Order: sequence, then structure tokens, then C-alpha cells
Amino acid sequence: MTVARHPTEQRVLTLSIWCTVALAMLGIIFGLLSGSQAIIFDGVFASIDAGMSILALVVSRLLLRSGSKRFQYGYWHLEPLVALFNGSVLLAICVYAFINGLKGMLSGGNVVSFDGALIYAVITCIGCFGLYFYERRVNRVLESEFITIDMNSFLMSGFITLGLFIGFGAAQILARAGYPQWEPYADSLILMIVVAGLAPVPLRIIRRALRDVFLIAPLDATDLVKRVMTEASARYRFIDYNMYVAKQGRMHMIDINVLVPADYDATVVNFDAIRADIASQLGEFAHLDEWLSISFTSNRRWT
Repeated sequence: MTVARHPTEQRVLTLSIWCTVALAMLGIIFGLLSGSQAIIFDGVFASIDAGMSILALVVSRLLLRSGSKRFQYGYWHLEPLVALFNGSVLLAICVYAFINGLKGMLSGGNVVSFDGALIYAVITCIGCFGLYFYERRVNRVLESEFITIDMNSFLMSGFITLGLFIGFGAAQILARAGYPQWEPYADSLILMIVVAGLAPVPLRIIRRALRDVFLIAPLDATDLVKRVMTEASARYRFIDYNMYVAKQGRMHMIDINVLVPADYDATVVNFDAIRADIASQLGEFAHLDEWLSISFTSNRRWT
């Protein structure tokens, strides 16, 4: 009996790139054929998202390396930088699209082919929602920040396209109900509504990335380290300790300096055993092959 292999982060991102490129081309083609700015924006958004996924794929492969002479601490710091760049680009696109939508409203709008919008909406919704549920399932195991960003992009794109279809359908209903003067404004109005609903997503990406870029201590890891060290201090008779916790991408960086009595009876082997005990209690936030440093001294100056 063979056990099915779980897809890797790189394979999931590669699949995402090809699917996103296909959806981007579909959006741009149908947008041009139907004359819809909103659909063209959806296609352009997807094409830039594909570019961000390619960048994420490159960085995810770098994260598998242990480092180099120039990057001796590894490449973990690149992950939040890529996320920050991704969120900033998406936010800039949203601002630009909102301005275009407002400009379209003021200039009288344009009429969109409903049949083209319908075909595009059906294909894109199936693709986006399908990929979202697939990535959410595999990311329960992988726990990748890149895949989290990617699957949220698919979910966002799916709802955008669904909103486009509902909006164009409402414009058709108004036109047939005797209000054809409102139909030309539907495209620009939908674009503005979609962008307004879309903007919080890149803002959340930027906020999360900035926490890592500025090395803001994560509360969950900080609370756990404090609890473990308080218990260890009582158990091993430490005088005091200082702790420093930060997070970059998926890696937690933990430095702990422990103050022990000058006559503390312990050998190097004993200190290594204490380190192993503390590390085992820190669980997912600390791995000895990443960044966990625990030092012992009897001189408060070094804590």
C-alpha cells in the first residue's frame, strides 16, 4: 500500500501561477470584448497577482537553503519583505482602479455586453473558488504564509467576479424595467464598489508584513516563553533571565539569557540538558535548527 504524497509549497504555488495567468488572460480578453473596465481590472489584478506568486515561489525555494557567505542567517527575512511588496502593489492597483471608476462615472459611463460578462463570471468563479478550497485544504498541513496570501487572493477574486455578475445583471434588469439611463454607469460603479471591498485585503497583508519587518514581538510566542522561563527559573533555581522574541516570516527568533548563582553546580552537559528541556516546552515557536539561543552566566552584565 502506497501513501499519497502531500503537495509541497513549491508545487502549490506553481499550480497557482499557471491558473492565475490563465484567469488573467481570460479577464483581459473578455474585458476588451465586452467593453468592461471592471473585468479588465479583474484581469490586470490577476496578472499582477501571478507576478507576485512567481516572486513568492522564488523566495520559498530560497527558504529551503541554510544560508550563504553573504546571507549567513538564511533567507527568512525575505518572506515578510515579499509580502509587504505584494500588499503595496495590490493596494496601489486598487487606488488607481478606484480613480478610473470615478472618472468613468463623471464622463457618463459605458454600456457592457452582458453575455460576455456572464461567460467570464461563470468560468472565473469556478476557477477561483475551486483553487481557494484546494489551497486551504493543503495549507492545513503546510502552514505557509505565501499560500495563505495566495488563497485569500483567489477568494477575493471569486467574490469580485461574483459581484461583477450581480451588478451587470442588476443593470440589465433596470434597463428592461424602463430605466436604461442607468445602465452605462453600472460598470464604473461596480468597479468602485469592488475596489472598496478589495482594499482591506492588501491592507491586512501590509500590516502583518510590517510586524515582521519591524521585528515586533508576537504576543503568543512571548507569553509562552515567559511562562516556560518562569517555571524553569523556579525548577532550576535561576536568579533572573532576559528574553527577546521576534518573528520573520515563518521563523521565530528567540534569545534567552539566564542569570545563575556564581556557585551554581552544573557542567556543560547539565546546561545542555536544561536547554533541551526549555526547547521542548516552547513547541512550535522554537526549533534548535532555526533560531533558539539560550545562554547562562553568573554576571548580570551579560544578561
